[in-house]
Amino acid sequence: MFLALWVGGLVVALVAVGLFVFGLRRRLIQRSGGTFDCSLRWNVPEEADLSGKGWVYGVARYSGDKVNWFRVFSYSPRPRRVLERSAIEVVARRMPEGEEELALLSDAIVLGCLHRETRLELAMSEDALTGFLAWLEAAPPGQRVNVA
Repeated sequence: MFLALWVGGLVVALVAVGLFVFGLRRRLIQRSGGTFDCSLRWNVPEEADLSGKGWVYGVARYSGDKVNWFRVFSYSPRPRRVLERSAIEVVARRMPEGEEELALLSDAIVLGCLHRETRLELAMSEDALTGFLAWLEAAPPGQRVNVA
């Protein structure tokens, strides 16, 4: 009986520590500011896939001429993807359709992009989209900007 209580207490403590670390990591990512909730789908096929598969919920952070994208459900302190402003080309904008509506946040807008010949989609709120497009267009003189 004592062993079962001890093991149960240990499991509860480990779950609490895991949740605390998730929260602490997100707080550290957001500490420097310039963050927004952003789902990402990497290496998207050219034909439309509205199944909702492949979307990963994350947090993006502006860092100079780059956007660092972090998975929400990860312990890694490093960004999963780094998108460079000069390499991003916006090719489409649309509302989520079909099962995508269930996979994304309720107010999300999907932005189709090319980054170094890789097709990707970003889903973010309208406010975050406005900020992202403004950041893309605010590139220093001499850099190419491709916003559809």
